[in-house]
Amino acid sequence: MSDIKINNITDRSGSSGPIFAGISTVSTDAFMVMPSGPTEFRGGRARLVFGGGYYPSPHANLNTLDFVEIATLGNAVDFGDKTVARTSRQMGSSSTRGIMGSGNAPGNPDARSVIDYITFQSGGGANDFGDLTVVPIKSAGFGNGVRGVFAGGYTTPSDFTITTIQYVNIATTGNSIVAAGELNATEGAKSDSSVADSTRGCVAGLDIDQFPGTPLQTNAIHFITTATLGDSQDFGDLTVARRCGNGVSSSTTRGLFYSGSPGPGPHRNTIDYITIQSLGNAIDFGDITTHNNQDGASHGSNLTRSVNRVNNDANTIEYVTIATLGNTIEFGDSTHVAASNLGIDNSNGSIG
Repeated sequence: MSDIKINNITDRSGSSGPIFAGISTVSTDAFMVMPSGPTEFRGGRARLVFGGGYYPSPHANLNTLDFVEIATLGNAVDFGDKTVARTSRQMGSSSTRGIMGSGNAPGNPDARSVIDYITFQSGGGANDFGDLTVVPIKSAGFGNGVRGVFAGGYTTPSDFTITTIQYVNIATTGNSIVAAGELNATEGAKSDSSVADSTRGCVAGLDIDQFPGTPLQTNAIHFITTATLGDSQDFGDLTVARRCGNGVSSSTTRGLFYSGSPGPGPHRNTIDYITIQSLGNAIDFGDITTHNNQDGASHGSNLTRSVNRVNNDANTIEYVTIATLGNTIEFGDSTHVAASNLGIDNSNGSIG
């Protein structure tokens, strides 16, 4: 008898066994149907790496990376450093590698073009991957485990919207490739957050430039087909218009949009969710217990639990159980305080 790592089994009678919380060993005597996706990280072995950003007061760019094992509550552990200190967005991940790009580094504009990669299980910080061909700030990033996608954003100091969609192949280092499609600028393309599954990325938290430097927040959600990267299409609406939130692809079907800013005034602690393959409006999931700033925070999931590393003047880490609507619960603490930092996991290759 040989051992096989699985999460779910179906016997000849059609009876389906449980989806185990971890890796299980079963006999090959029974007929089995294997689940799709990166099985080795399903059910509790996923790792969330987060960091970068800036220290809020006094302002200082950061290159620090931390990590947590998503299935185990507790404080974060040092992972290493990014190649350059900056705020950052992610471009997707596989079960072994995470891609990070763009962001902002006041005083070092060249840092915005840098793409880094990390090896999740090795630690030791980030390595150089390549450069962005079109260089935006605060764009949506997602992936499908093979391709990492970077969509939209804006430039400084003019603050004009960028509608470009570009991508990299996660397994192969190199510069980004500009796709044929674009985001729909009439419904916003700035400061996007994103969620994704294996075929589709959904971006939200979109700004429209009324004129340079004066954005208008929208509640629009658009989707992009990852394999073809054509123009974005209408998906539905968030429960409330906002920008600069973050998203996490928290299961094979559900995506969560966290936080964001409605413009001048208090920032949102709202969490919305969508079913990624079903067009329609987002639904209220719950609230972030510890208040985020407008740039959202670092997020990741293991397809069961979604983890939120709070932004700005706190080092709090919180989580929700994806299948159960409700507010965030305490997870632990990060090693430092940071704003506008990234988060990327190795469970499903698709967060933003």
